[in-house]
Amino acid sequence: MNQPDPRRWAALAVLCTANFMVILDSQIVLLALPSIDRALGFAAGNAQWVLTAYLLSFGGLLLLGGRVADLAGRRRVFLGGTALFLVSSLLCGLAWTPAILIGARVLQGVSAALMAPSALSLVLTTFPGGAERNRAIAAWSSVGGIGATAALIVGGALTRALGWPWVFFLNVPVAAGLLLAGASLLRESRERTARGFDVTGAVTVTAALACGLLALTRAPEGGWTSPWTLVLLAVSAGLFLAFAATERRSAAPLVPWGLFRSRLVTGGNLVTLAGAMAVFGTSLTVSEYAQRELGLSPLMFGLAATALPVLAIVGASAGQAAVTRFGYRPVAVAGLASVAAGCLTLTTVSPDGPYLLSLLPGLALVGFGLGGGGLAGSTAALAGAAEPDAGVASGVNTAAFQVGGAIGVAALSTVATSTADGPAFAFAAVLAGLGVLAGATILRPRRLDLAPEAR
Repeated sequence: MNQPDPRRWAALAVLCTANFMVILDSQIVLLALPSIDRALGFAAGNAQWVLTAYLLSFGGLLLLGGRVADLAGRRRVFLGGTALFLVSSLLCGLAWTPAILIGARVLQGVSAALMAPSALSLVLTTFPGGAERNRAIAAWSSVGGIGATAALIVGGALTRALGWPWVFFLNVPVAAGLLLAGASLLRESRERTARGFDVTGAVTVTAALACGLLALTRAPEGGWTSPWTLVLLAVSAGLFLAFAATERRSAAPLVPWGLFRSRLVTGGNLVTLAGAMAVFGTSLTVSEYAQRELGLSPLMFGLAATALPVLAIVGASAGQAAVTRFGYRPVAVAGLASVAAGCLTLTTVSPDGPYLLSLLPGLALVGFGLGGGGLAGSTAALAGAAEPDAGVASGVNTAAFQVGGAIGVAALSTVATSTADGPAFAFAAVLAGLGVLAGATILRPRRLDLAPEAR
């Protein structure tokens, strides 16, 4: 039996930092978009592609990135992705035309699709199953939740203080540090018995994810019933069906079909998907509400919203102990129920209400639930996979988080635009409720320190 790596906790710090930067960059440009638009002179409405380009390449390539990590070596793919992340971030900050910036954001998304699943699979292969892995994934989950919300804080502050290029330049020294530390701290691991993967399946699932994400990101602006949105959604659904048919027949599938026979994998990813829908959508909606109705600057909102990431850390810390003692199901259900309660609390926010009685309780409940529920969902989804499939299982879970976030942002943006912020928060509570239902009905009441479920 392999001895645990004595430097595993330092390695975890490297991997969690990478996760934070990848998640941060999916949203950090949001508050910088007006400045980017003015500086580079985008055509009307096209500045949104700075966000969309990253999301499409990142979300679309996650499953392929995870499988490549399994086959080519998880450490090697992580370091290669980090190097590309450094170069593409530098190019983003130096961009002098809209086309250069969008192209650099595509490369940044490709690098993130290599970094995220390889980093998470390295967490799984570095830490043995049980309490230690529980704590490691708690750290990973809480850092991901912080990155998803901190983007709204960091982006506005950096843009105001130093200018929009610094939302990208911030990545350069961090990526350089990750390369140096990762090269010395991370152990290589790979699946040595696989014969490659199904190229047709890789192409169809990448195209399916890209089409679906494009439809979601453009729907709030173009309308959910517009021909463009409906065609993209139909094409995405057709490609997913083709992917499923291809994978069933393939001798070397991109995603082993047996992975989804595990109730842990299926239930954990559904919990992750629902939690991301509720939290991403709520974060964006509350940010716009606070600045539009409460008159808070981006920096002031960032300070006011620190309750969410701080409580996410607390929730993940409490969740890791609870999962080991009580199992995945009760922690997932309680976490997503807390998110739902927080969203419902936010429906009562009044422009005249003080912060401590209006925003704070809702943000605290959402953050605490995100920490605990996100941990339970991710841990279950990864515990149900065998170690040779760690990369692709990590890619599936990261894709669930990213796709869920895209769905939540698109859905809540549409509801807030067509009605008001209150109904949008109520809808987020419904999305979290779907996660409660998935956790209660699919996840088995198993403890983390038991052996992973046989597939």
